[in-house]
Amino acid sequence: MHSTANSHAKRRDIVLVVDDSADALSLINEVLEDANMDVLVALDGRAALTIAARIRPDIILLDALMPNMDGFSTCQALKADPQLAPIPVIFMTGLTDSVDIVRGLNAGGVDYLTKPIDSSELLARMKVHLSNAKLTNSAQSALDSTGQHLLTFSASGRLLWATPQAYALLARARADESWQQQQLAPQLRQWFSHQPPAEQQLELQQLDYPLSLKLISNQANGDILLRLMDGQRPTDEQQLQKRLNLTSRESQVLHWIAKGKTNREIAQILQMSPRTVNKHLEQVFPKLSVDNRTAAAAVALRVLVQVH
Repeated sequence: MHSTANSHAKRRDIVLVVDDSADALSLINEVLEDANMDVLVALDGRAALTIAARIRPDIILLDALMPNMDGFSTCQALKADPQLAPIPVIFMTGLTDSVDIVRGLNAGGVDYLTKPIDSSELLARMKVHLSNAKLTNSAQSALDSTGQHLLTFSASGRLLWATPQAYALLARARADESWQQQQLAPQLRQWFSHQPPAEQQLELQQLDYPLSLKLISNQANGDILLRLMDGQRPTDEQQLQKRLNLTSRESQVLHWIAKGKTNREIAQILQMSPRTVNKHLEQVFPKLSVDNRTAAAAVALRVLVQVH
């Protein structure tokens, strides 16, 4: 009985501690092991990157000032790797100057602790960020499984996360990391500076393959959620028109019905009167063999789920 219970024991959190001070490593290692965590250690940034790639930790404690490759450069390298980017990084620093703290956060850190490290504060901060990371990973896993081409960017145009489908489409368009930094980021910065509303699209330039981005929402943490659109693939409206034998305008109206918009909202989006929207719906309902908006939306969503 005991062996069965142990086999189902909760997995211990894995922490990577990066510091060039053996004394600091020893102290933090003791605190974390007493808190029932598995600890990995690295004495410099390059070793940290190698370890993180091989054994993906749940959280990283990173010394800001180290020889050869400092904590800021290490964090930037971690965030540049899509597989490692979601791992929360807490900076440990003897620096109290706000410029250095901001530099750490801009490099991708989620928090910072000032040395000498207080063990209770360390554990409390780690608990918060581990919990947040697990919630985020859960949400991202759910999105991954839907087959959507979704991405999140920072306001500066840096790619933070994407579903596997979005990465595959970027690869098909040869939109590699160099293109993302040199071509995509400036386009996004200019677009974001105009505070585009939800559903607005941006046609991407300097690519041989037609891609565009549609703004889904601005996240509470400042990140921007977008959908990557394949220019060689029919739009949702075109899919509805083809599969449900609708006119172009009918498919547009149905598309917005499926998104929960009212007749007045659809009229504003499509620049027609609410009365005209209603007339289109009067034609759509019998074509779909339904008699209300909810049923029509369900039909549209079933079609779009099949084609995504």
